[in-house]
Amino acid sequence: MKKNYTEIVDHYENCLLQHGDSHLGVDWPNKEDAMKRYQVMLGVVRDINVHNSVLDFGCGTAHLLEYILENKINTIEYSGLDISPLFVQKASEKFPETIFYQTDILDDGNDLPLFDYIILNGVFTEKRNLTQDEMWSYFSEMITKVFEKCKKGIAFNVMSKNVDWERDDLFHVSLDELTKFLCKNLSRHFIIRNDYGLYEYTVYLYK
Repeated sequence: MKKNYTEIVDHYENCLLQHGDSHLGVDWPNKEDAMKRYQVMLGVVRDINVHNSVLDFGCGTAHLLEYILENKINTIEYSGLDISPLFVQKASEKFPETIFYQTDILDDGNDLPLFDYIILNGVFTEKRNLTQDEMWSYFSEMITKVFEKCKKGIAFNVMSKNVDWERDDLFHVSLDELTKFLCKNLSRHFIIRNDYGLYEYTVYLYK
């Protein structure tokens, strides 16, 4: 597909340059909600008492890893991936012993190994100036590629359509449209999380 999604990457890099390594640097409005998202995203891991490899797809500066370490979750083998060299450099400086991949999976993701679980937190919440159709095309191609790289399941979030008003720069997706796509193309085994108080929902999609 045409690489109009690079506009989204540019936006997040500008946030990092403006706000530094913080929740604002990855364009989350407040830290408390960001922490809630990390907890919800990790809920995709069904067997938390055994070791699992987890890829933080669109890892930014590895805030999810910070959350894992702070909460002493020692059964997760964490790796990060980001399309942005700026974010990967920052994350690698913070965690030099952790594996971080800098790649565009739509271009050259075939060499990426398989992971038990893949988490995509905030990858599909903003569409910036992309049209809804352009963003849907990007989402559907990306989520298909990512699902091929997991052994057990993935988690991702999108903006809800059950809101008072929709922002033009955000990706609001109807449940009917999304679940129809998932069942037809990827898997019928999924859980919708709409219970954590934000204007979005998270999907756990399993093999």
